[in-house]
Amino acid sequence: MDSALTTIGLPVALAIIMFGLGLDLGLDDFKRVGRNPKAAVIALACQLVLLPAICFGLVLALDLPPLLGIGMMLLASSPGGTTAALFSHLFRGDVALNISLTAINTVVAIVTLPLITGFAINHYGKDVDVSLPFGELVNVFALILIPVGLGMLVKAKAPGFAARMDKTVRIASAVILAILILGVILSERDNIGEYIADIGVAAALFCAVSLVIGYVVPKAFGVPGPQAIASSMEIGVHNSTLAIVVAVEVMDSVEMSIPAAVYSIIMFIFAAGWGKWVSSRETQRVSATVDA
Repeated sequence: MDSALTTIGLPVALAIIMFGLGLDLGLDDFKRVGRNPKAAVIALACQLVLLPAICFGLVLALDLPPLLGIGMMLLASSPGGTTAALFSHLFRGDVALNISLTAINTVVAIVTLPLITGFAINHYGKDVDVSLPFGELVNVFALILIPVGLGMLVKAKAPGFAARMDKTVRIASAVILAILILGVILSERDNIGEYIADIGVAAALFCAVSLVIGYVVPKAFGVPGPQAIASSMEIGVHNSTLAIVVAVEVMDSVEMSIPAAVYSIIMFIFAAGWGKWVSSRETQRVSATVDA
């Protein structure tokens, strides 16, 4: 699971994407999120409380082996991934909300990840220490904040250029995403069949539930469409790379990393399909409101 794609290609590609997202953002976008924190609070509550509970229910219902069950809970306790903002951008979500949520949730995960994963470890009677590597925490922030900040700076200095680049960035982001999906699948082609047989159903169900809850719950509380889409992507697109690192490097278990490895493939496919559907739904809703 450790290859040039994940160690070099993925970070470089994501940095380019984050720069492109920054071209569409300004400080006012983040101030707006701060002035109206309702969507952020609901999304965090779903991710920190509701999802781990649902994931544990799936683990029990499917009677997963201990190490795979712990791996699923490790995945559930991982913060949103950097690609969540990309999906949000592609499907007209509130990207500023995504970036804010990822930053907040990554810090919170210092406490919640060991607690939630530790609960699963205790449930299975295992004796494993778990913590969030500081280096990975720094990497997440660097991968998000630096390129996004540079993109925002370019927009502030050359707004015309940033506006002209919007369509190009969306197309390039979609192409890069497709390449990443293909690369992940190819890099795991020797093991993917075995992995999916072991954990595919659990990972697919958890991914689908995460995406749906991330959209439906905020909408039920009156959160606008773009923020609900952002919430859905943030909650459904987990930082599976971080979960793999913790499983392999901290907990010294390759088997615990399998749920995150399988999820990393499934989430790309599910998020793309779901994003297209909810984006189309929101567009139709807006059109109907205007016509009325």
